[in-house]
Amino acid sequence: MTSLALLAAAPPLAAQRRPVPAPASVLGFVPGTDRKLVEWERIVAYFRSLDAASDRVTVREVGRTTNGAPLVVAFISSPANLAQLAALGEIQRQLADPRLVRDSASAERLVRRGKAFVLITSSVHSTEVGGFFSPLEVAYRLATGTSPEIRAILDRTVIMLVPSLNPDGVSIVARWYNQTLGTGAEGTDPPELYNRYTGHDDNRDWYAFTQVETRLVVDSLYDVWHPQVALDLHQQGQYGSRMFVPPYLDPVEPNVDPLLLAGDNALGLAIAWRMTADGFTGVAVSSLYDAWTPARAFPHYHGAVRILTETASANLASPVTVPFDSLRPGAGLDPRAAAWNYVAPWTGGSWTIGDIVRYQTAGVMALLDQVATTRELWLRDARRVAEHAVRGWDGWPYAYVIPAAGQNPLALGTLLEIFRHAQVEVRAALGAFTIGRERFYPGSYVVVLRQPYAAFAKAVLERQTYPDLREYPGGPPRRPYDVTAHTLPLLLGVRVVALADSLPVALSAPLTTAPPVYRAAGLANDIANQRPAVRVAVYRSYAASPDEGWTRWVLDTWKVPYQSVADSTIRAGNLAAQFDAVILPSQDPRAILNGLPAERYPARFAGGLGPEGVRALRNFVDAGGTLIALNETCDFAIGALDLPVSDVLVDVPPRDFYGPGSILRLQLDPDAPLAAGMPPQTIAWFEAGPAFEVRDPTRVRVVARYPGDPGEILLSGWLLGASRLAGKAGLVEVRRGRGRVILFGFQPQYRGQSLATYPLLFNAIRSAQH
Repeated sequence: MTSLALLAAAPPLAAQRRPVPAPASVLGFVPGTDRKLVEWERIVAYFRSLDAASDRVTVREVGRTTNGAPLVVAFISSPANLAQLAALGEIQRQLADPRLVRDSASAERLVRRGKAFVLITSSVHSTEVGGFFSPLEVAYRLATGTSPEIRAILDRTVIMLVPSLNPDGVSIVARWYNQTLGTGAEGTDPPELYNRYTGHDDNRDWYAFTQVETRLVVDSLYDVWHPQVALDLHQQGQYGSRMFVPPYLDPVEPNVDPLLLAGDNALGLAIAWRMTADGFTGVAVSSLYDAWTPARAFPHYHGAVRILTETASANLASPVTVPFDSLRPGAGLDPRAAAWNYVAPWTGGSWTIGDIVRYQTAGVMALLDQVATTRELWLRDARRVAEHAVRGWDGWPYAYVIPAAGQNPLALGTLLEIFRHAQVEVRAALGAFTIGRERFYPGSYVVVLRQPYAAFAKAVLERQTYPDLREYPGGPPRRPYDVTAHTLPLLLGVRVVALADSLPVALSAPLTTAPPVYRAAGLANDIANQRPAVRVAVYRSYAASPDEGWTRWVLDTWKVPYQSVADSTIRAGNLAAQFDAVILPSQDPRAILNGLPAERYPARFAGGLGPEGVRALRNFVDAGGTLIALNETCDFAIGALDLPVSDVLVDVPPRDFYGPGSILRLQLDPDAPLAAGMPPQTIAWFEAGPAFEVRDPTRVRVVARYPGDPGEILLSGWLLGASRLAGKAGLVEVRRGRGRVILFGFQPQYRGQSLATYPLLFNAIRSAQH
């Protein structure tokens, strides 16, 4: 059910029936108290108590999380606005699509009648625990405040407050923290991912929409209410600024409307100005964080200004002391020196969860005050952004054509499903037509870049050229904040053709397509308790790795049975009697071997695989097992199992080679069983991975290698030193004893997106079948 339907089904708003509860009355302590965390059900209980007591707050559940917790949103506004919320939502819908209201006079009337919708999201990263409590403090102030500023916010805006984008993680982190309070592990990260599948990557999902939480927020909030402003509360490390707000650093993804970037800049600077005036120090702008990828910035592709705040962390809810001389420089910022983008340095000292809540709350209130003061500006500019998109931009293709024939139906279905979530209209060609020398037939899919969310479509369909940014002229590369490529046709293995001019044939109305149903042939279990075709183990380190979570997500989604195994299971040995294949997801080799530090963590979580685990893996392979190592973990496998393969990129400095999350070209051996069903060329998601040189060709089969011409390697993103990859192996199969080790020098299951290379992983698993 959509949010509009949920609100329509709700009972009429009642007058206040009881005093509005303060957060402490439900939590048992004031938000921001040292060493106090609560699980998600207490957060929800507070918002439900607000709903019951205040006619300014309406709380609705938009769905259930991966682990079954309620994901809730609080609509906060004046009673009059909440009473006509459906009508205000209709104004939002019409402003978001200029094709619905074409004349400027009618649009201006909508602007005068409408309210600025602000979406506030928090604690997607669950170790950023200040975000558990700042939404409670903000909601309480708005529910009880009587100042002219508060009344103006309530009258002129509708706030959609999502207390957590990752409710499961709130409970995971709180439970761990409370269990370890007063021990050596107090303030440490939990020994598991704080999202079942993604961990810290849960906010890298905003263009693939693989996770249920992402889809709930997009489908129920962005797609229904079309907010003009989106604010996302985060935390950063302890040793930089106390808080970041935009402007963002370069580079900016080139498809973002300049008007949205101007809004980012103006609103971020207004927040920094207001907080500085109110005595907050250490507030930085234009540092550390860029606006390159839609993976973290969906609002930019859905007509909204995006404000990211990053507040310095403590040790979860435990206070820290940060001496001034321990502060460390970062991109665009030295926190020990005043500058135009850091006008009032923080002088060091104690830093607590209370400080985090105080800074975050002040930032939220400054944003809301600014948006309320300039309400019409935000609505009018949102309309202009939509008009730009519908009109089309000079230099853009007219459309992208996606042939229906000759495509992997699951990959094609995945792309169409992504567009459905993003509200990108996909139409069908009603006749045949030609582009260049290629003939396209009726039923070909067409994405015309003359629609409200065309920027999203273009950003994910085209290839990225990330700028060559250096720390200083001639120096090492300046590290991107995240990865540099997001080209879905390459990742999925779907062919897409750009069309410069309009089509010579008619198009259908926008299509509605069914979501794909995934199943790995020959591996998927369709019958409960059926013995799996291959007995698969996935190594699950207590030094939790997001790649391990993504591996499980892919296997679960494609219905491949497996068993998660921790350090103790592997150290115990006898693996060949239990498993045919063991998968080692990508992780720093030192973390695999050494694990979590014994001086901080309980013994059952400390130590990694250690020598016993290495010996057990050797015995497993020698006895006929198949070990599958992904990306970084290959270097661990090479050393631990003494494989006749070298990683040619070991110890190469970034100045000489750098591939920070890019899509590369791979050439496959068509006769290799691991390449069965694959085209001669595919892609590799390359991110901090190895490249192989074979030392003993009698024991090693090269399944895939990079092109010999360095100029042919990079497909999308950024790559320095391509000559070091030229002709080198990216996927090898190594014989040892009676078994094999399969080394993937890339991530074949990258963030649940790289369907183009899933078959390589599934073939590797199938090959272990006895």
